[in-house]
Amino acid sequence: MKFESMAQRHAYILERLQTEGNVRVADLFEALDVSAVTIRKDLKMLEDKKLLFRTHGNISRANPYTKDRNVNEKENILADQKTRIGKRAAEMIEPDDAIIIASGTTVLQVAKAIPEELRVTVLTSAMNISMALLDKPNIEIVQLGGIVRKTSTSVTGTYAEGILDHFTCSKLFLGVDGIDMEQGCTTSNMMEALLNKAMIRTAQKTIIVTDSSKFGKRGFGKICPLGDIDQIITDDGISPAMMRDLENMGVEVIIV
Repeated sequence: MKFESMAQRHAYILERLQTEGNVRVADLFEALDVSAVTIRKDLKMLEDKKLLFRTHGNISRANPYTKDRNVNEKENILADQKTRIGKRAAEMIEPDDAIIIASGTTVLQVAKAIPEELRVTVLTSAMNISMALLDKPNIEIVQLGGIVRKTSTSVTGTYAEGILDHFTCSKLFLGVDGIDMEQGCTTSNMMEALLNKAMIRTAQKTIIVTDSSKFGKRGFGKICPLGDIDQIITDDGISPAMMRDLENMGVEVIIV
């Protein structure tokens, strides 16, 4: 495909972003049949106009870098989607399961959706999740200890990581701040990322529960590559291209 003018190239790039959300720069070289220098100039001009964001080898419509926000602020973002995701995830919990529920507003909805009559053991780093489970008589709660992060009401640190060495669990329900095809699963806090790594080692199966706004985002702390994830439960806002790429990597994507 050959475009004669810069305006035509820019329109094509923005249309691709509108459709796909994220685009590999290498794909643009081939599609536009122009030099790497020309593409870089085009992308810089569009980025200067705040029409796209560039990362290594990719472009996206939205700023891919996340920031740490208070749990009370995040709880109101895409609340309906998070509730549906939490209910679907809770359906995967079986009687007498020993599971880990990490921290975050979406995994909080998992805890709230667990039926009161279900007998299960829950390990968690988040105090608000423990509080949500207190009135459910058949649920045994193991609260991890450590340094409290006030923004997330959860604990982090080597003490919490060490406690996990004494357990083995069937499932981990994990929330993330970003899912990126290159960087994998990330969170905005380094200490949280280290604890999440330990949780993955403890669990036989890792299930990401996240709303679709986290796709194409990157946090400061790397948790794991996408190959370490078994399933992702999300809403229908995920782009078809992202869903296809994840499934090609062997990750089961469940849409609610």
